Amino acid sequence: MGAVKTKRMPRAVREQQMLDAAVRIFGQRGYMAASMDEIAELAGVSKPLVYLYLNSKEDLFTACIRREAAALTAAVRAGVGQGLPADRRLWTGLRAFFAHTAEHPDGWSVLHLQARTHGEPFVSEAAAMRAEIVAFVTRLVAVAAREAHRDPGLPEREVAGLAEALVGAAESLATWANATPGVTARQAAATLMDFAWSGLGSLMSGRTWTPPAEDETP
Repeated sequence: MGAVKTKRMPRAVREQQMLDAAVRIFGQRGYMAASMDEIAELAGVSKPLVYLYLNSKEDLFTACIRREAAALTAAVRAGVGQGLPADRRLWTGLRAFFAHTAEHPDGWSVLHLQARTHGEPFVSEAAAMRAEIVAFVTRLVAVAAREAHRDPGLPEREVAGLAEALVGAAESLATWANATPGVTARQAAATLMDFAWSGLGSLMSGRTWTPPAEDETP
Protein backbone atom coordinates (compact mmCIF):
# COMPACT_ATOMS: atom_id res chain seq x y z
CA MET A 1 0.00 0.00 0.00
CA GLY A 2 1.42 3.41 -0.95
CA ALA A 3 1.73 6.35 1.38
CA VAL A 4 -1.55 8.09 2.11
CA LYS A 5 -1.56 11.72 1.07
CA THR A 6 -3.24 14.02 3.54
CA LYS A 7 -4.20 17.65 3.27
CA ARG A 8 -3.62 20.04 6.12
CA MET A 9 -6.54 20.56 8.49
CA PRO A 10 -6.92 21.49 12.18
CA ARG A 11 -5.73 18.79 14.57
CA ALA A 12 -9.13 18.56 16.29
CA VAL A 13 -10.88 17.96 12.96
CA ARG A 14 -8.31 15.37 11.89
CA GLU A 15 -8.63 13.59 15.24
CA GLN A 16 -12.41 13.37 14.95
CA GLN A 17 -11.94 11.96 11.47
CA MET A 18 -9.71 9.25 12.91
CA LEU A 19 -12.19 8.53 15.70
CA ASP A 20 -15.04 8.26 13.18
CA ALA A 21 -13.05 5.65 11.26
CA ALA A 22 -12.01 3.83 14.42
CA VAL A 23 -15.57 3.59 15.76
CA ARG A 24 -16.71 2.13 12.46
CA ILE A 25 -13.92 -0.46 12.34
CA PHE A 26 -14.09 -1.38 16.04
CA GLY A 27 -17.89 -1.54 15.95
CA GLN A 28 -18.06 -3.77 12.89
CA ARG A 29 -14.95 -5.94 13.28
CA GLY A 30 -14.39 -5.95 17.03
CA TYR A 31 -11.45 -4.66 19.03
CA MET A 32 -9.19 -7.66 18.54
CA ALA A 33 -9.77 -8.02 14.79
CA ALA A 34 -9.51 -4.30 14.03
CA SER A 35 -6.17 -3.12 12.69
CA MET A 36 -4.57 0.29 12.78
CA ASP A 37 -3.88 -0.08 9.05
CA GLU A 38 -7.61 -0.39 8.34
CA ILE A 39 -8.44 2.58 10.56
CA ALA A 40 -5.78 4.76 8.96
CA GLU A 41 -6.91 3.84 5.45
CA LEU A 42 -10.57 4.54 6.22
CA ALA A 43 -9.64 7.88 7.83
CA GLY A 44 -7.52 8.79 4.82
CA VAL A 45 -4.35 9.29 6.84
CA SER A 46 -1.08 7.45 7.38
CA LYS A 47 -0.76 4.93 10.19
CA PRO A 48 2.13 6.87 11.78
CA LEU A 49 -0.18 9.90 11.99
CA VAL A 50 -2.77 7.84 13.89
CA TYR A 51 -0.09 6.80 16.37
CA LEU A 52 1.17 10.39 16.61
CA TYR A 53 -2.30 11.68 17.50
CA LEU A 54 -3.65 8.80 19.59
CA ASN A 55 -0.55 6.91 20.81
CA SER A 56 -1.71 3.28 20.63
CA LYS A 57 -4.58 1.01 19.69
CA GLU A 58 -5.61 0.84 23.35
CA ASP A 59 -5.62 4.64 23.69
CA LEU A 60 -7.53 4.97 20.43
CA PHE A 61 -10.20 2.52 21.60
CA THR A 62 -10.46 4.31 24.95
CA ALA A 63 -10.92 7.62 23.15
CA CYS A 64 -13.70 6.04 21.06
CA ILE A 65 -15.47 4.76 24.17
CA ARG A 66 -15.29 8.16 25.87
CA ARG A 67 -16.55 10.03 22.82
CA GLU A 68 -19.45 7.66 22.15
CA ALA A 69 -20.40 7.56 25.85
CA ALA A 70 -20.48 11.35 26.06
CA ALA A 71 -22.61 11.58 22.91
CA LEU A 72 -25.11 9.00 24.17
CA THR A 73 -25.55 10.52 27.63
CA ALA A 74 -25.89 14.00 26.12
CA ALA A 75 -28.56 12.75 23.71
CA VAL A 76 -30.58 11.14 26.50
CA ARG A 77 -30.38 14.21 28.73
CA ALA A 78 -31.34 16.54 25.89
CA GLY A 79 -34.19 14.27 24.85
CA VAL A 80 -36.06 14.28 28.14
CA GLY A 81 -38.85 16.82 27.86
CA GLN A 82 -38.87 19.18 30.82
CA GLY A 83 -42.12 20.13 32.49
CA LEU A 84 -43.93 17.04 31.18
CA PRO A 85 -45.79 14.37 33.19
CA ALA A 86 -43.64 11.50 34.45
CA ASP A 87 -44.64 9.03 31.73
CA ARG A 88 -43.92 11.58 28.98
CA ARG A 89 -40.48 12.34 30.41
CA LEU A 90 -39.63 8.65 30.45
CA TRP A 91 -41.04 8.27 26.93
CA THR A 92 -39.01 11.14 25.50
CA GLY A 93 -35.87 9.88 27.23
CA LEU A 94 -36.33 6.38 25.85
CA ARG A 95 -37.02 7.69 22.36
CA ALA A 96 -33.82 9.73 22.51
CA PHE A 97 -31.86 6.69 23.69
CA PHE A 98 -33.17 4.36 20.99
CA ALA A 99 -32.89 7.03 18.29
CA HIS A 100 -29.22 7.60 19.15
CA THR A 101 -28.31 3.91 19.32
CA ALA A 102 -30.12 3.30 16.01
CA GLU A 103 -28.38 6.21 14.30
CA HIS A 104 -24.98 5.17 15.69
CA PRO A 105 -24.99 1.35 15.66
CA ASP A 106 -21.19 1.12 15.51
CA GLY A 107 -20.88 3.43 18.49
CA TRP A 108 -23.41 1.33 20.41
CA SER A 109 -21.47 -1.82 19.52
CA VAL A 110 -18.30 -0.21 20.85
CA LEU A 111 -20.01 0.77 24.11
CA HIS A 112 -22.24 -2.20 24.82
CA LEU A 113 -20.44 -5.15 23.23
CA GLN A 114 -16.77 -4.38 22.66
CA ALA A 115 -15.86 -2.27 25.70
CA ARG A 116 -17.38 -4.77 28.12
CA THR A 117 -15.62 -7.84 26.77
CA HIS A 118 -11.98 -6.77 26.47
CA GLY A 119 -10.95 -6.07 30.05
CA GLU A 120 -9.56 -2.94 31.64
CA PRO A 121 -9.44 -0.03 31.16
CA PHE A 122 -12.32 -0.43 28.72
CA VAL A 123 -14.73 -2.05 31.18
CA SER A 124 -14.35 0.85 33.61
CA GLU A 125 -14.93 3.43 30.88
CA ALA A 126 -18.17 1.74 29.81
CA ALA A 127 -19.24 1.27 33.44
CA ALA A 128 -18.79 5.00 34.13
CA MET A 129 -21.10 5.85 31.23
CA ARG A 130 -23.69 3.34 32.40
CA ALA A 131 -23.54 4.61 35.98
CA GLU A 132 -24.25 8.15 34.76
CA ILE A 133 -27.31 7.01 32.81
CA VAL A 134 -28.56 4.87 35.72
CA ALA A 135 -28.20 7.85 38.07
CA PHE A 136 -30.17 10.02 35.64
CA VAL A 137 -32.94 7.43 35.30
CA THR A 138 -32.99 6.99 39.08
CA ARG A 139 -33.77 10.69 39.44
CA LEU A 140 -36.54 10.41 36.85
CA VAL A 141 -38.15 7.51 38.72
CA ALA A 142 -37.77 9.28 42.06
CA VAL A 143 -39.44 12.43 40.72
CA ALA A 144 -42.24 10.33 39.26
CA ALA A 145 -42.77 8.70 42.64
CA ARG A 146 -42.93 12.07 44.37
CA GLU A 147 -45.45 13.33 41.82
CA ALA A 148 -47.63 10.26 42.27
CA HIS A 149 -47.62 10.52 46.06
CA ARG A 150 -47.76 13.63 48.15
CA ASP A 151 -45.05 12.14 50.38
CA PRO A 152 -41.48 11.03 49.54
CA GLY A 153 -42.81 7.86 47.88
CA LEU A 154 -40.68 4.83 47.15
CA PRO A 155 -37.63 3.88 49.22
CA GLU A 156 -34.31 4.93 47.64
CA ARG A 157 -33.18 1.33 47.34
CA GLU A 158 -36.29 0.36 45.41
CA VAL A 159 -35.99 3.37 43.11
CA ALA A 160 -32.36 2.46 42.38
CA GLY A 161 -33.34 -1.12 41.59
CA LEU A 162 -36.07 0.01 39.21
CA ALA A 163 -33.62 2.28 37.40
CA GLU A 164 -31.08 -0.55 37.04
CA ALA A 165 -33.76 -2.86 35.64
CA LEU A 166 -35.02 -0.23 33.21
CA VAL A 167 -31.54 0.62 31.89
CA GLY A 168 -30.67 -3.05 31.54
CA ALA A 169 -33.83 -3.67 29.54
CA ALA A 170 -33.14 -0.66 27.33
CA GLU A 171 -29.61 -1.87 26.61
CA SER A 172 -30.75 -5.33 25.59
CA LEU A 173 -33.61 -3.97 23.53
CA ALA A 174 -31.34 -1.52 21.69
CA THR A 175 -29.01 -4.33 20.66
CA TRP A 176 -31.98 -6.42 19.53
CA ALA A 177 -33.55 -3.52 17.63
CA ASN A 178 -30.30 -2.76 15.80
CA ALA A 179 -30.06 -6.39 14.70
CA THR A 180 -33.73 -6.72 13.70
CA PRO A 181 -34.70 -5.20 10.34
CA GLY A 182 -37.69 -2.90 10.38
CA VAL A 183 -37.69 -2.05 14.10
CA THR A 184 -37.69 1.73 14.55
CA ALA A 185 -36.51 3.73 17.53
CA ARG A 186 -40.12 4.73 18.23
CA GLN A 187 -41.24 1.09 18.19
CA ALA A 188 -38.43 0.06 20.53
CA ALA A 189 -39.29 2.86 22.95
CA ALA A 190 -43.00 1.95 22.83
CA THR A 191 -42.17 -1.70 23.52
CA LEU A 192 -40.22 -0.77 26.64
CA MET A 193 -42.93 1.64 27.78
CA ASP A 194 -45.50 -1.14 27.40
CA PHE A 195 -43.29 -3.40 29.47
CA ALA A 196 -42.14 -0.94 32.10
CA TRP A 197 -44.77 1.75 32.55
CA SER A 198 -47.62 -0.64 33.26
CA GLY A 199 -45.63 -1.84 36.23
CA LEU A 200 -44.25 1.55 37.19
CA GLY A 201 -47.67 3.14 36.84
CA SER A 202 -49.17 0.63 39.24
CA LEU A 203 -46.27 1.08 41.61
CA MET A 204 -46.68 4.84 41.60
CA SER A 205 -50.35 4.34 42.45
CA GLY A 206 -49.46 2.13 45.40
CA ARG A 207 -50.48 -1.13 43.71
CA THR A 208 -47.46 -3.34 44.32
CA TRP A 209 -47.09 -7.06 43.72
CA THR A 210 -46.69 -9.08 46.93
CA PRO A 211 -45.01 -12.52 47.06
CA PRO A 212 -47.17 -15.34 48.44
CA ALA A 213 -47.04 -15.58 52.22
CA GLU A 214 -45.72 -19.15 52.11
CA ASP A 215 -42.78 -18.12 49.92
CA GLU A 216 -39.98 -17.43 52.39
CA THR A 217 -37.16 -17.39 49.84
CA PRO A 218 -35.20 -14.13 50.21
